[in-house]
Amino acid sequence: MEFNGIEKKQEGKFITRYDITYTTVDHKKKVYEMISRNKNLTTREELADHPADSVVLIMHDESGEKLLLNREFRMACGDFVYNFPAGLIDPGEEFLESAARELREETGLTLVRVEDVLGESFSAIGFSNEKNVCVVGVAEGEFAPSTSTVEEIEAKWYTKAEVRQLLKEAYFAARTQSYCYLWSRES
Repeated sequence: MEFNGIEKKQEGKFITRYDITYTTVDHKKKVYEMISRNKNLTTREELADHPADSVVLIMHDESGEKLLLNREFRMACGDFVYNFPAGLIDPGEEFLESAARELREETGLTLVRVEDVLGESFSAIGFSNEKNVCVVGVAEGEFAPSTSTVEEIEAKWYTKAEVRQLLKEAYFAARTQSYCYLWSRES
């Protein structure tokens, strides 16, 4: 595959849409539509070579027996979806600062301990180059409504049995669904 170029098509407040042109191994010209948090992509290297855009929080309670999930209305799918708390890294913010802030804003909980940080990953490789960092740890405190009026979030602790049931009947973000499946099957 040969990269031919990238063209900005439309710039929005949070994302920008681009057309990437390339030539396939059988010499056919193709156009790939994608979105990015970067408002000024110009090269192939910039597609992957950029800092993480967001954080994802995989939080357990102090006992390790419960997992924190948000049930959030997501406009793009027009329904409620189970997902880990997550959010954008603000300019000038380190990702661990973002993790603590997003957890507090979305759930009211406090980040007590970071147990692991997973390397950068792509959020939605089929149509975006957005990268995130997963922070695994322990949270505690009292739940509070989201501090944002544009987010409809209900945060709650779930046991493995409750997660197994949710997996059968509710919508999930893919990364959350995968983790929940594996975590809920552990003995």
